[in-house]
Amino acid sequence: MKSIVVYALSLLLAGCALGQSKDYTPAKLPALKPGEAVANFAGGCFWAMEEGMNQLKGVREVISGYAGGSVKNPTYEQVCSDQTGHAETVQVYYDPKVISYSQLLDAFFAGHDPTTLNRQGPDVGRDYRSIAFYRTPEEKAEILAAIKRTNESKHYANPVVTEVVPFSVFYPAETYHQNYFALHPDQPYIRAVSLPKVEKLRKAMAGHLKNSTSLTMID
Repeated sequence: MKSIVVYALSLLLAGCALGQSKDYTPAKLPALKPGEAVANFAGGCFWAMEEGMNQLKGVREVISGYAGGSVKNPTYEQVCSDQTGHAETVQVYYDPKVISYSQLLDAFFAGHDPTTLNRQGPDVGRDYRSIAFYRTPEEKAEILAAIKRTNESKHYANPVVTEVVPFSVFYPAETYHQNYFALHPDQPYIRAVSLPKVEKLRKAMAGHLKNSTSLTMID
């Protein structure tokens, strides 16, 4: 029994890196539709952030990938080495007439812990750091306002350490990472780490969900 417990714990502590595959084929980026906008956020393992953002009304699609670094077309293994400068990032395709950029920011700050430097739960390293990318001066101002709002709310005991970074380039992650949360609901890391983050985002954004049914998984 002890060996089983130790093995299960090792799987959990392996964190997001547990989902590695030898298939390095990157996902294809969807074309931007008329009237649609795009936003990028890094908040730890992208499995939970992708799922959480994808449940919001007005969000058409969310792609997991990498941004914030200098290496072109990185693989997941390279990013996990913490040597590329990239962070696990999601690219959100949304209708600003249905959900605003400010509301996406509220979801982002609710869907992970923006106060832990280079760490989210069992995932440690700069590839798991918190980043809000902006494309315009207006978006930068909204990010700073959201950080101020989050700090003043005292929702977190410590101040926000999220980086505010101009968007440069986004590299889609391998195909097997896309929709990973929904496709692997019984994986130990998904149940123990990703699910609570998604439920936290859902609770904060209750009035903006496509589906109000709880995601809680029962053994």
